[in-house]
Amino acid sequence: MSSTTPRYAALAGVAAAAAAIGAAEVVAVLTGPRSAPLVAVGGLVVDAAPEPMKRFGIAVFGTYDKIALLVGTAVLLAAFAALLGVLAVRRLVVGLAGIAAFAALGAGAALTRAGAQGVDVLPSLVGALVGGVTLWAFVAGPLELDPWPWSPPTEQRPPGPDEAGPPHAPGPDEAGPRHSPVPDGAGSRRRTDPESRRRFLTGVGGVLGVAVVGGAAGRWWSGRRGVADARAAITLPAPVSAAPPLPAGVDLEVPGLAGYVTENRRFYRIDTALVVPQVDPETWRLRIHGRVRNPVTLSFADLLARPMVERYVTLACVSNEVGGDLIGNARWLGVPIRELLDEVQPLDGADQVVGRSVDGWTCGTPTAVLRDGRDALLAVGMNGEPLPVAHGFPARMVVPGLYGYVSACKWITELELTSFADFDAYWVPRGWSAEGPVKTQSRIDTPRPRHRPAAGPVTVAGVAWAQHRGVRRVEVRVDGGPWQEAELAPTASVDTWVQWSWRWTATPGEHTLQVRATDSTGETQTGQRQAVAPDGATGWHSVTLTVE
Repeated sequence: MSSTTPRYAALAGVAAAAAAIGAAEVVAVLTGPRSAPLVAVGGLVVDAAPEPMKRFGIAVFGTYDKIALLVGTAVLLAAFAALLGVLAVRRLVVGLAGIAAFAALGAGAALTRAGAQGVDVLPSLVGALVGGVTLWAFVAGPLELDPWPWSPPTEQRPPGPDEAGPPHAPGPDEAGPRHSPVPDGAGSRRRTDPESRRRFLTGVGGVLGVAVVGGAAGRWWSGRRGVADARAAITLPAPVSAAPPLPAGVDLEVPGLAGYVTENRRFYRIDTALVVPQVDPETWRLRIHGRVRNPVTLSFADLLARPMVERYVTLACVSNEVGGDLIGNARWLGVPIRELLDEVQPLDGADQVVGRSVDGWTCGTPTAVLRDGRDALLAVGMNGEPLPVAHGFPARMVVPGLYGYVSACKWITELELTSFADFDAYWVPRGWSAEGPVKTQSRIDTPRPRHRPAAGPVTVAGVAWAQHRGVRRVEVRVDGGPWQEAELAPTASVDTWVQWSWRWTATPGEHTLQVRATDSTGETQTGQRQAVAPDGATGWHSVTLTVE
């Protein structure tokens, strides 16, 4: 086989895989985007991946971790498909068996998703059928690059002195079969004509083009069939208790400093959903049940009819490294969870409230925290508009003072009263703490490490947070010297972060800045470094820069 042959065979395999994925995406328009094999297998990987691998993905890719996973899955699939193409040249049944195996994996993964139905296997099955037909067309059908496989040429040489010469060709009056000058057996020279090669490459290009267009159109149409229109039609009720007006100077407006209020489009998103759930508010229901005296089920209209409160609350992800940006502050509108729990009347021993998402993800929140008077909300609005779909529409939990993995359930559909002894939420078996209070932290936003400020007055600024306790003091030091107290901006609530600034007379050379915060209880954040697992990172944020 010549060195060119495997490349063409691999192209055939990749084209077959692309056709399969494209067809599956089109079918998933009808069955739901989570049933598409690429997404279903990716979700299975998310659930089964070792915890260090998940932390690595979030640390490296941040809010783009899901895109990275899907791209990585597609690359591995392409490599697998290329191998199948090479194997199919020798035995077509091997390539078809590989496609069938991937279809079985996709169908099985789709059935593992929460709320899966039998029709969710259709994208994988239809995709496998299309992929199998495409592979056959390239290997043994009308688009076959002839011959498969190419054979190395047999060297032609004149006979030796003791060898008989080649038989003479029979004349027109001589009997006997005619023979081709070059035999057509194994080891012979068989050349593929340019037209055959052109037909093959045109076929590959056509299949890839149709697959990309079909897959993109299927994904786009799935989005069109989503809930954007339903969300746009919602008018949020006015709160009976509005958020307090922001005090003057709450936002220092220093270049490079995070704004006091985080825009919806810039708010971090960390969750396990590879495809954003599309929840129709007309059919959405919230079931509050478990160890309660009066279980209830609420529709979205029921929820909107209840008295709403509005509060500024800062949310933080437990995966946020020291100095990281997996944190944001927003104005939330919702129903106090405390009132909902009072109505259902939890039974003795129900010390955990399990929030369950429509995609099956769970978080466990201490019942006592939800009833201690803090503004824990079942939120329907964010910064003056209905929740963005990516942030939990139509409803989600917002709990000040707890990391999101134990409280911030998006696309919520259940609140189940149980106990920590009886149930472990999603992240607990994966090595994270059952309870996750937010730790006092601070961050330097400006100057950044790559900046080279001029010697002289330099404004050092950042944010600090200790949700539900509040920040009393922020201090900065240079090159390990004495701590200098920074100036705190006003803030709307102890449940939000606060901006701070400090005027530094910088001298030329390399310097290291460090920051620490003290909360309202008098506890100063520790300088001891700890990784994000199992209950949040600790340590002082440091920035090293060169002053010119």
